[in-house]
Amino acid sequence: MESSSKVAIFFVVVLLAGAIAANAADRSEEEVLQLYEDWLLKHQKSYNAMDEKERRFEVFRDNLQYIDEHNAGKHSFSLGLNRFADLTNEEYRAQFLGLRSSGRRRRLAGVGSDRYRFLDGESLPESIDWREKGAVNAIKDQGSCGSCWAFSATAAIEGINQIVTGDLISLSEQELVDCDRSYNEGCNGGLMDYAFEFVIANGGIDTEEDYPYTGVDGICDKIRELAHVVTITDYEDVPGYSEKSLQKAVAHQPVSVSIEGSGRAFQFYSSGIFTGSCGTDLDHGVVAVGYGSESGSDYWIVRNSWGTSWGEDGYIRLARNIGLSFGKCGIAMEASYPTKSGPNPPKPGPTPPSPVKPPSVCDNYYSCPASSTCCCLADYGLLCLQWGCCPLEGAICCEDHLSCCPHEYPVCYVEAGLCLPGKGNPFGVMAMRRVPATPLLKISDGNGKKSEA
Repeated sequence: MESSSKVAIFFVVVLLAGAIAANAADRSEEEVLQLYEDWLLKHQKSYNAMDEKERRFEVFRDNLQYIDEHNAGKHSFSLGLNRFADLTNEEYRAQFLGLRSSGRRRRLAGVGSDRYRFLDGESLPESIDWREKGAVNAIKDQGSCGSCWAFSATAAIEGINQIVTGDLISLSEQELVDCDRSYNEGCNGGLMDYAFEFVIANGGIDTEEDYPYTGVDGICDKIRELAHVVTITDYEDVPGYSEKSLQKAVAHQPVSVSIEGSGRAFQFYSSGIFTGSCGTDLDHGVVAVGYGSESGSDYWIVRNSWGTSWGEDGYIRLARNIGLSFGKCGIAMEASYPTKSGPNPPKPGPTPPSPVKPPSVCDNYYSCPASSTCCCLADYGLLCLQWGCCPLEGAICCEDHLSCCPHEYPVCYVEAGLCLPGKGNPFGVMAMRRVPATPLLKISDGNGKKSEA
């Protein structure tokens, strides 16, 4: 009898799985194509390579099937077609996850703290939401730069600064990307603890308004680096592997947390309490800004940095109190927070004007405007007979003698008129056109030498 019952249950499971797959496959080719075109329009996506749109459609179709199959089942959360719908999971992980954890973590003596260690018998608030208390800025977007660590760190600093001073000030992630280079690596990843160390050693951090985000590795603006608008006193780590200690910390302030965000379900999370598959390979820095419960299920309120089109207007609710010491997606493993014991320094005066850059001199006969690059238009052997100007500083001069590319997109794809970040990477920008250089008024002797990529 028991054996026949197991067989019956097995067939029910198989039939349910088949029904779910059938529902996911019900979409016609026309419907999938229309969804793709609507998605392209919504997210302003375009592809310049001849077959790239078709290739991305196949990825889109596969992701749509995965989303449909999940949503046809019974889950506590739903998935949706967000900005990542044309990316494979491997591409998504490579472009949008930037935490450098565990193996490369340099823990300093004195960082550990018992400030928020949970003690048996302690009573904690049932829920808290620092958004409602005015300690959380609007959702930001890191773009395709692996700077999640910088967004996590600034959000935690913004939170404690508002709690202590009453002022909610949006701080500069770009300053961390450009200037915090002792251990962090800009768009190639970093750690929140190192970012806190940088702000402490630097004497503060500038505002987002004065040092805006560009989403690419840049040269540190030494003048803006000296604008210490918001300061912190120190930083500490939450006692690890304890959701109750993390809860105690979040009850007092927003906390930087590390999680594993590489799963496909996380990639397409849309709403609900996330109970999907994820491990403890920490690869993404975010911020716990609260916690609560819904219909008997506990959750963390986690602020992401992928814009408002991802998740619940930029947030995810991660399952809480799951019975594992490391927490959902490893959220309780490596949490940290800044401390602040006093007011900020007086507001800095107006930034002095940047020194006027001289024009770029191509040779003894031609020059280009400041912040542009000399690129040869016509050459003979090693001599450049006519110079052109690329309207970008430190640009790459393409071999066609007509176009040029930004230094962060160094591969010239001349046939398509594109600049790519690397060989085989389809996500590029349009190449710029060179314009004729200006003849120098004063002509002196000398030979022009070609500068060509």
